[in-house]
Amino acid sequence: MNNNIITNRHDLLILFDVTNGNPNGDPDAGNMPRIEPNTNKGLISDVCIKRKIRNYVLDFPPNENTSGNQYDILIRQGTVIETEINDAIEQAENVNSIQGSCHEERTKNWLCRRFYDIRAFGGVLSTGQKIMKGSAYGQVRGPVQFTFAQSLDPITPLEISITRCAVTKEADAEKERTMGNKHIVPYALYLAKGYVSPSFAEKTGFTNDDYEIFVQALSQMFENDRSAARGEMIVRGIYDFEHIGTQGETNAAQNRQEAKLGCAPAHKLFDTIQIQLKEDKEFPASFDDYQITCSYKEDLFKGVRLHKRIDPKE
Repeated sequence: MNNNIITNRHDLLILFDVTNGNPNGDPDAGNMPRIEPNTNKGLISDVCIKRKIRNYVLDFPPNENTSGNQYDILIRQGTVIETEINDAIEQAENVNSIQGSCHEERTKNWLCRRFYDIRAFGGVLSTGQKIMKGSAYGQVRGPVQFTFAQSLDPITPLEISITRCAVTKEADAEKERTMGNKHIVPYALYLAKGYVSPSFAEKTGFTNDDYEIFVQALSQMFENDRSAARGEMIVRGIYDFEHIGTQGETNAAQNRQEAKLGCAPAHKLFDTIQIQLKEDKEFPASFDDYQITCSYKEDLFKGVRLHKRIDPKE
């Protein structure tokens, strides 16, 4: 087994905002920004965030790694998943370096080694040839998972009409211009939560190198993925709570177990980050309208270390 596989649990709190953009349109609602109907707070799906991570790794794969893992992306434009899985089944038969107790496990291990997104997020592999259908290895649970992101305050989506001088069909050629629309959120600050499980990392081969790439991608996920709808999206804060154990070198085995299981509930760690609208503001119009305080102290949460990957105050 790769001795570089991640061994410590991580709980992450991620802050990012949008200005005059559509962070995650709902195709069932005319591409309007997703909204939670009871509170009118904005929503961004977990798969939207994972798409940004995939895009970053696809565009900026690492030059070197110490684990032998590769950094292809399975879920990408133009991929035929069944073809890739059938290729993995064939490779599992012919490549001696792939470990596994059976053909199905070897196939799963091959896919995890080659594709970063399977190694990180997991995936459904029970397609292609019959060997993976009904197999215990046909579904892979990845160590990296996200919640839906939700805005801190209610949002007011706007529908903006636009015009164009070109037409789509010959029948419309005599029209001077045609009409369309865009949906935007004037401003919103979103909060998402992420979790990294060492238990699932062991099963997919997710390493410490993979984790550092994940953090880089999370930090840069909007910088190189701009579009007209997401021209002003900024990652404002990443709080990375790493569970390191309380025993130290005095009881190494117990310390590894604590670091793997976690030394404090995630929700209590997240509660140490307070985000409030400033008293003189009725609604947020920019990031400066929020006040963010961190009450985390290591002596209150023994065995947990806070890494401010991006600090809003800096």
